[in-house]
Amino acid sequence: MSSLKKLWRSIGPGFITGASDDDPSGIATYAIAGARFGLSILWTVLFSLPFMIAIQEMSGRIGIASGKGIIGNMKRHYPRIILVVITLFLAVTNIINIGADLSGMSAAFHLVVPSFPQPVFGLLISLALIILLVFFSYRKIASLLKWFALVLVSYIISAFLVDQDWSQVIFHTIVPHFEFSKHYLEIIVAIFGTTISPYLFFWQASEEVEEQKTLYNRLPSTHIRQRDIRSMNHDTEAGMFFSNLVMYFIIALSSATLFANGKADVNTIEQIASVLRPLAGPYSTQLFLIGILASGLLAIPVLAGSAAYAIAELFGWKEGMNKRLGQAPQFYLVIALSTIAGLILPLIGINPVEALLYTAVLLGILSPLLIALIIHMANKKSIMGSFTNSTASNIMGLALLVFMIGSVTALLIL
Repeated sequence: MSSLKKLWRSIGPGFITGASDDDPSGIATYAIAGARFGLSILWTVLFSLPFMIAIQEMSGRIGIASGKGIIGNMKRHYPRIILVVITLFLAVTNIINIGADLSGMSAAFHLVVPSFPQPVFGLLISLALIILLVFFSYRKIASLLKWFALVLVSYIISAFLVDQDWSQVIFHTIVPHFEFSKHYLEIIVAIFGTTISPYLFFWQASEEVEEQKTLYNRLPSTHIRQRDIRSMNHDTEAGMFFSNLVMYFIIALSSATLFANGKADVNTIEQIASVLRPLAGPYSTQLFLIGILASGLLAIPVLAGSAAYAIAELFGWKEGMNKRLGQAPQFYLVIALSTIAGLILPLIGINPVEALLYTAVLLGILSPLLIALIIHMANKKSIMGSFTNSTASNIMGLALLVFMIGSVTALLIL
């Protein structure tokens, strides 16, 4: 029992970052991918994992080595125009992502309680999140986020309750399949956009700074220990592995329940919820609601928080979830406004499934810019000191960048 408690306490920003990657947009994207292309899309899970680990490890190392987040470092070492463009990019895409997630959560709640208006639920969940983020300490929030992550295990359990040809599952996990069609490339870009999301880079860098301040009462950049880097690496590896494990079984589950029954066109939240029927039977919509609420409650604080860190660093405001409202009012104002602005999508009645999928596609199209930035920063001695990228990290980062640019270019041409 003491070992489990020690393991639980050791879970840090890397694991929370990975778990928050399976947000409502991610869940919808993986379910749609499995429904449209079956097991043939499973190779993306194994393929993307080392790239996720590499880019998130770079982001975390930037925070630890410099004692500042991504924007804080850009403010010191890059032209202001790039700084402003990146901050604006992050704020806008995060708000769109928040809106898509709120739209999916509202639609899921409407499945269970049809008489309850979807926009009202979106408003209520937004207010609850604002209260959580503004009035609770970082330690309590981090602990709560870890519990939310466990709800995602329901997708893993469900995948073992349906008939699967596991030899085919393994085959398609290892052997890549590629189609030069618009729908296939759209799903590829969406999968990479929602798994290697720009907001995760900013969040992890800033939260590594927070973690060091909270645990050690010091800036990470002072007296950096190699074990701090190793601990961050292990935490990040665990988080990314958990994220992709959930992704893997959602695709396999969707393939067995939707694709196998000829339901390739997923247009409603109810269809996505039906993949949990093998586990929950008539209560599948209720279980889906719990799962999508948990994933949204896990992801939206990360989305709003990463935008707040970026804007606060841009303007030199005090920031940090370890600070009280009175100590960093502008920081918490940005969190509140980002969450409220995200309400636009559920309020104007955009199809929640389309919102969730196309948000992932948008992130995939725009993410190469941020990936290039992270690689450049992680090689800059004025930021990293002696903790610059290894040759292996640079190879992984550049390979990811080439793949993303190639996939996005092919999608835009077709």
